[in-house]
Amino acid sequence: MAPTATTLKQLLQKWRKAVAGTGYPQPPVYTGPDIRLERLVEHTGEVEPGSAFVARVRATSDGHPYIGTALARGAGLIVGERPVGALGIKIPDGVPYLQVDDTAVAMAWLAAAWHDFPARELVMIGITGTDGKTTTSNILHQVLRTAGIRAGLLSTIRAVIGTTEESLALHVTTPEAPVVQQYLRRMVDAGLTHCVLEATSHGLAQRRVGAIDFDMAVVTNITHEHLDYHGSYEAYRAAKARLFENLNHRWGAPARSTQAPAKTAVLNLDDDSYQWLAPIPSGRVLTYGLRPDADVYATNVTYAAASTTYSLHLPEQTESVEATLVGDFNVYNMLAAAAAAHALGIRAELIKAGLEAVQALSGRMERIDAGQPFLTLVDFAHTPNALERAIAAAQRMVQANGRIITVFGSAGKRDVAKRHLMAEISARDADLTVLTAEDPRTESLAEILETMAEGCRAQGEVEGVTFWRIPDRGRAIYHALSLARPQDLVLICGKGHEQSICFGTTEYPWDDREAALTALRALAAGKTMPDLGLPTF
Repeated sequence: MAPTATTLKQLLQKWRKAVAGTGYPQPPVYTGPDIRLERLVEHTGEVEPGSAFVARVRATSDGHPYIGTALARGAGLIVGERPVGALGIKIPDGVPYLQVDDTAVAMAWLAAAWHDFPARELVMIGITGTDGKTTTSNILHQVLRTAGIRAGLLSTIRAVIGTTEESLALHVTTPEAPVVQQYLRRMVDAGLTHCVLEATSHGLAQRRVGAIDFDMAVVTNITHEHLDYHGSYEAYRAAKARLFENLNHRWGAPARSTQAPAKTAVLNLDDDSYQWLAPIPSGRVLTYGLRPDADVYATNVTYAAASTTYSLHLPEQTESVEATLVGDFNVYNMLAAAAAAHALGIRAELIKAGLEAVQALSGRMERIDAGQPFLTLVDFAHTPNALERAIAAAQRMVQANGRIITVFGSAGKRDVAKRHLMAEISARDADLTVLTAEDPRTESLAEILETMAEGCRAQGEVEGVTFWRIPDRGRAIYHALSLARPQDLVLICGKGHEQSICFGTTEYPWDDREAALTALRALAAGKTMPDLGLPTF
């Protein structure tokens, strides 16, 4: 187990030893007296006497102005990027100040050292991409467990450590480095041998998954997303590429008892990302897709409303798979998981069994049934590519002469360009579109909806006839369901599993699945939609 406390010199020595002979960042030089440290934090509200406070610098925030507060609460160590003379405050005698080039990098390595580098004792599989990361992570986790492997999972939805499952914070991407390292340490202490870790672009860019020795990197796809944060598609791609660059770093002999696999990149041969990711890894590259020139591929794919069947071609043999996951995007997610499992040495029949054991995931094409004569699905699709593929999957599920009715919005303080794109996609591919709120945050919801309405109109849609904008998400879901006829399919996108929706800076409790059930019951009883507590009602 990692210590609950350590000393500054012990922490720096662990970091120094881990990076010896590598190109990884070295710890700052420190020649002062040793001090005892009780916690490693980056938020002043968590500072207690003896805490090490890291003044994290982010794209939208800077921890340096909070150093005074951290000191007042008893911080015993300050880590920052600015020279001590530029802080504008006096650091008390006996409180070391470590100046580093990048506080995000330092936090990652300090957190890993604090927990004795637990990733070195696990076979680490990182999964990234624009869409499908969470689903693929959960599928692979199920396959590993079906094969008898003691595997943990850390995704944007949940952490699974043995039989323990914990939900993560609202709107979380990859957790911060100290949280990631703490979970990895708990996995090691629980006797697990493998970890499937979902690595978002934010998590990669902000070094939250730094100081982790990855054995495998898996990509689902890379399309338009998070340009609000990254600034450009090139920067977004570069963040994703860090996971694959990690495979080229050598740490020496791992500390794990389980035999480590060869460093492996698992790439989608059918996605544009393949062309620029393939040259990055210096080790093994394994491909998947629907093309027979992929190492792992599918043929004879048949889509049904409640299942998908296909022939899974692995390098050593072919298996017939009947899975409960629906849509072509889930075929790709299953292929990615199957390729990763194959690279880990899992037999084909166990991969098949694992894929067939996966149940529909929370908020991913999840059916909502209140006895209505039409299909209702809730999905997390919140990017142009994900929405397009969700509608395509719905088209295969809808009955003859049935229509597809979509409900979705676009988040505030996020990528602006996708608002118009998503509306255009729905107007083009669905039959009816209802535009609504999706975490407008501090932006004007009216302006977001107007931008989306422009996308619908650009496709020749007519407001009030083929598309509607209804600010209240509950009323929007109710309206879409009221439009549905037998054989139709209502697709509610954007929130999926999430349990809140943000207006201004307030998180309001919200669940699309519960809202859909409430709306269906109200319709069946001939009642209007009740107030579900949003400020737009």
